[in-house]
Amino acid sequence: MVRLKLSVAAVAAVACVFSAAASARTEKQVFTVTEVAKFNEPWAMTFLPDGRLLVTEKKGALKVHTIGGKTGDITGVPTVAYGGQGGFGDVVLHPKFATNNLVYVSYAEPGEGSTRGGAVARAKLTLDSNGGGALSDLQVIWRQVPKVEGQGHYGHRIAFGPDGHLWITSSERQKFDPAQDMKSNLGKVVRLNDDGSVPKDNPFADQGGVTAQIWSLGHRNLLGIAFDADGRLWTQEMGPRGGDELNLIERGGNYGYPIVSNGDHYDGKVIPDHDTRPEFKAPKVTWNPVISPAGLMIYSGSAFPEWKGNAFIGGLSSKALIRIELKGTEAREAERYNMDQRIREVEQGPDGNVWVLEDERNGSGGRLLKLSPPTT
Repeated sequence: MVRLKLSVAAVAAVACVFSAAASARTEKQVFTVTEVAKFNEPWAMTFLPDGRLLVTEKKGALKVHTIGGKTGDITGVPTVAYGGQGGFGDVVLHPKFATNNLVYVSYAEPGEGSTRGGAVARAKLTLDSNGGGALSDLQVIWRQVPKVEGQGHYGHRIAFGPDGHLWITSSERQKFDPAQDMKSNLGKVVRLNDDGSVPKDNPFADQGGVTAQIWSLGHRNLLGIAFDADGRLWTQEMGPRGGDELNLIERGGNYGYPIVSNGDHYDGKVIPDHDTRPEFKAPKVTWNPVISPAGLMIYSGSAFPEWKGNAFIGGLSSKALIRIELKGTEAREAERYNMDQRIREVEQGPDGNVWVLEDERNGSGGRLLKLSPPTT
């Protein structure tokens, strides 16, 4: 293991809608970084009740890592459509994993011809005495509709809410208009029962089909989802050229993409800002320059008591870990920690420490890092 003290840039925001360029920065030391392991194109992770860690690798591997020990393979994973932004995605445990051993995985799934789309499957996880394990009885319980060509904007972050329902972020696959199309589940936040069926109290349940799955719409590329201690649902998404967002998700809410955004299209075409169309839900925080958000965690541990209730976002292009202060329904960027590498995922460990996965680094793998309180 490699240990180092990290010097960080503390970013003071002056408004709920934050502009990084307008921030003031000071240097301070807030955590110690320990390198624990390396993975090939890691994308997501989740802790098991015994402290072991499941890690997905984008090309289609699921690993189990014993902290301080070895890494083993989990067999029985689905075939993934690897390429571009596609591949193996998220992994989460069923709320009753201790008794049913169910895990949920998301991935890019091949379709007819060159089409593909995100999918979520559940399976039973059995670990063996050799440090590995297997998935069995794998069942696909959700798919993006329709499958389309292209290798971008799958989203497929998954989480269980305090009500026991399964929540899925479904990005718009770089196709823009499906985010507003109620006959498609692209560009949406989806709410399901744990078996993939549709809850009867979903906002559009009476319309049937994929429309019944939808909880909110008008999203672009959703790469983080988390619930706060009061049960409020937060997501973050990559905007177009400028305009990354942190959103508080409301039942049946329309967040406006691609009609409005605080960024513009990559070809230079202007998109009207959110404040021009008040009927759409505006983000709680936006970034321009962008941070390229990946992964979202809301901290509830005791290792960093001053962070309790704060959200953390991994930054790709920003090569940072971003801390967000949440106060009720409002949010602001509080600090930005320079990590010098693209951060793909952030999770809270059972020890209360913060764990991050770096993105792949030029074929040399992405590191698993533990962030713990600084030693004196």
